[in-house]
Amino acid sequence: MDNKLILPYNHIQTAHCENGVATGLLRHHGLEFMTEPLMFGLGSGIFYIHIPFLMVNGGPAVSYRSMPGWIFSRASKLLGVKVNRRKFSSEKEAYDYLNKQIQLGNPVGCQVGVYNLPYFPAEYRFHFNAHNLVVYGKENGNYLVSDPVMETVTTLTEEDMLKVRFAKGPLAPKGHVYYPENVKQVSKEHLQKSIYKAIHRSAFDMLNIPGPIAGVDGINYTARQIRKWREKLGPRKAGLYMGQIVRMQEEIGTGGGGFRFLYAAFLEQASDITGNQKLLTLSDEFTKAGDLWRTSAINMGRIFKGRLNEQKDFLESADMLDNIAAIERAAFKELRKIKM
Repeated sequence: MDNKLILPYNHIQTAHCENGVATGLLRHHGLEFMTEPLMFGLGSGIFYIHIPFLMVNGGPAVSYRSMPGWIFSRASKLLGVKVNRRKFSSEKEAYDYLNKQIQLGNPVGCQVGVYNLPYFPAEYRFHFNAHNLVVYGKENGNYLVSDPVMETVTTLTEEDMLKVRFAKGPLAPKGHVYYPENVKQVSKEHLQKSIYKAIHRSAFDMLNIPGPIAGVDGINYTARQIRKWREKLGPRKAGLYMGQIVRMQEEIGTGGGGFRFLYAAFLEQASDITGNQKLLTLSDEFTKAGDLWRTSAINMGRIFKGRLNEQKDFLESADMLDNIAAIERAAFKELRKIKM
């Protein structure tokens, strides 16, 4: 490969990595209307699940968004965009494929592990393998990287790139690379229809998935567990569990509050695109939910730090989640009724 090959690519900073990579790649291919909130909404990214049989870093596994990779896949399908994806068992094959795409002039998205990213602050390096970034060139043996959660572009050595592309553990990336192909312009009518389809899918996911642990019911499930934890686990371990929820909510991705603010921004933009004022009204409800998620995180954080440690404090946190669930349930029921 040439000593210097820099592809034209406009770095954008976003709140969440998958949204940012997907938005940047589609904009690069001519879909200039794409924004992070629109990508998140079209990809039906808003979600909630509490998986009781799975522990993460010694605490409950809670997620506030859909599975990694689904946002770009769902949004692309609605827009009629094909996404080419490849995973590899061989590091050499993965290395050669990435270099080939750069030579062909294709900026590509890469799924990587966070733990070995040298440009991440030490406190944010943990074993999470579903981070996303864009590789847009190579210079003096280093890959040129646009990581959307960073303010500016950066670089990775060949050694570091292989290390993060083949990180071990849950959601191991296995050299995963992806990029859109044959992107065509999207008419306003097509975009409007896609918005309504995405909204209905999110409403279904949050209201109609069977079982008690997913969607709005999952928020109530977490509240019920919180009410039991202090007596069942003891104050110290219960506090650690609360700390884990805060970490999942506020440090991994954009968390509970951030994703609700992002969905509120999507509904605001969707209202502008479709002319449906009801979407603008419902946007306010998700802003309200986001504020409550942040407030609940503060309360749980105080429990984790030992500043609050009585049963009434756990009950207060649980009540906050039930209040959030009520707001989101009502809002999604209204979104389910929305028609073009």
